[in-house]
Amino acid sequence: MTELNKMETKPMLPLIISMAVPPLISMFMQYTYNFVDCMFVSWLSEDALTAVSLAFPITTFMVAMSIGLGVGVNVLIARYLGQKNQDMADSVVSNGIILSAACGAVVTLVVLLIMKPFFASFTDDPVIYDMAVDYMRICAFMEVANMVHICIQKIIQGTGNMIAPMWFQIAGVLLNFVLDPFLIFGIWIFPEMGIKGAAVSTVCGYTFSMILAFYVLIFRKQKVKIKVRGFRIDFKIFKDIFVIGFPSFVMNALGACMTYFTNIFLVAYSTTAVAFFGAYFKLQQVVIMTLNGLVQGCIPVMSYNFGAKNEERLNLAFRYGNIIGIILTGVSIAVLWLFPSQVLTIFNASPAMLSFGVPALRIMCISYVFASIATMVASLMQSTKRVGFSLLINVLRQLGLLLPFMWILSGIFGMDGIWYAFIAAEVITAAISWILYRKYPVKF
Repeated sequence: MTELNKMETKPMLPLIISMAVPPLISMFMQYTYNFVDCMFVSWLSEDALTAVSLAFPITTFMVAMSIGLGVGVNVLIARYLGQKNQDMADSVVSNGIILSAACGAVVTLVVLLIMKPFFASFTDDPVIYDMAVDYMRICAFMEVANMVHICIQKIIQGTGNMIAPMWFQIAGVLLNFVLDPFLIFGIWIFPEMGIKGAAVSTVCGYTFSMILAFYVLIFRKQKVKIKVRGFRIDFKIFKDIFVIGFPSFVMNALGACMTYFTNIFLVAYSTTAVAFFGAYFKLQQVVIMTLNGLVQGCIPVMSYNFGAKNEERLNLAFRYGNIIGIILTGVSIAVLWLFPSQVLTIFNASPAMLSFGVPALRIMCISYVFASIATMVASLMQSTKRVGFSLLINVLRQLGLLLPFMWILSGIFGMDGIWYAFIAAEVITAAISWILYRKYPVKF
């Protein structure tokens, strides 16, 4: 007798919550690596902090690649399990791990080739440039371990097991946190490595997570396994992973692009404005991580029930996901609207920053609820073989509409127009998303 999966039997609201909380914690941990490195290297010097900050777009791109491939694997496994096709689900496991390792090696090589001209385009300070190169030259080697451990994380999540992946993610971050001060400052028996120590700690953290991930997948009972007997490289699976995961890659990668272009607009006004947006982006990441955690909990449920052709549970998962997303973003809006000064004070905001930062924060935070709606529709499209719509929604949100609105509205309202652009882009994207959802229903 075939064992029933909780994604087809468990009451939907408890299921969504149980599926969403662990990936939320995991994604928070994923973004913690760069934060921890920045925190400790800031004790070295401001130059060291600048060097690590310059590496942020590259490391964000690397993480985005990992998450994109992982989500592709996740959706396929959940879909095949929903179809009761165990053999194909196991094939996705093996092909996904191989693809992740290969892509990780390619990305490592690309990063090593481009990092010097990349950093040279941002700074002409030889001290900062050398430290950035030293940091990235080591961090580049995190990508194979990063891609493989996130792939296994998404493999296990695709079966409905959200707890184990959370723990090996946490373990890697904790190791990075512990090693950072020892290797940066040369505590106890460890050599003083400075900024290189931060990079080594990061690589060790990701490698440790990968080792634990393999242990959990191979030696702990899971609903899928690495296929060895009868295994073959399946390029169709490779293609499906890329196609399905591409919107998630775009969603995670566009954040770095959005920050880059926003700073181009803001630098014309003041460096304080740029500093404010840096602080704001960290706050926004907390909200986005919350939404991403919710999405990562909903996608396997929607994918599974799409594969099982269970329209009722698919629609129920989407409905609850929307409701929870609106509640979560509503709470975020309330906090930032009521306590903007207190929030900005966390970042040692100057009086000048507070003078325009408080109203800016209140303006931009309104966009969150609309971002939630668009994100959930994009996730539904991704889970139901409509990747093009999902990609369109993500591009519109963070670049396609945002940049034109920044240009137009800043010309009318000055710097305030940049903040208004975030609301305009999210509102219109949410409206387009809802139209697509209503006009193009799910086809099984």
